Amino acid sequence: MSSNFASQINDFELSATADQTIQLNDLKGHYTILYFYPKDNTPGCAQEGQDFRDLYESFKKLDAEIYGVSKDSLQKHQNFKEKYQFPFELISDPDEVLCKMFNVIKLKKNFGKEYMGIERSTFLLDPNLNLIKEWRKVKVTGHAQDVLDTLKNH
Repeated sequence: MSSNFASQINDFELSATADQTIQLNDLKGHYTILYFYPKDNTPGCAQEGQDFRDLYESFKKLDAEIYGVSKDSLQKHQNFKEKYQFPFELISDPDEVLCKMFNVIKLKKNFGKEYMGIERSTFLLDPNLNLIKEWRKVKVTGHAQDVLDTLKNH
């Protein structure tokens, strides 16, 4: 990916929790963490969200916004957000608009079945939408702290 990652991101308009509509311009002017995860209310996804939640104030002090992204419906996102008290918004991407822009839809295998789904991935963007770092095939344990440490050292 080029350093001017913004040129690779098309404008988009997606629904998010708290009755928000997120567009490309909403990601400008501050650091942005976009973390893509497979499914609401699954153990790994719940843990990842809680880890970002627990470090949220540290991210805010560094002028960073966090957005979780999956293909789940807005209603599922709202329930998931409320259940775990996430202080950040979850973006619903049922048509894989952002998922395709960030190339996170991959062939996955589960219990012998193959299917296309979201590969757990995180992207850290600067205020001009330049890509600082991307994480692919994320392991949840320690990941949110790793993202925070990368932002601190940037």
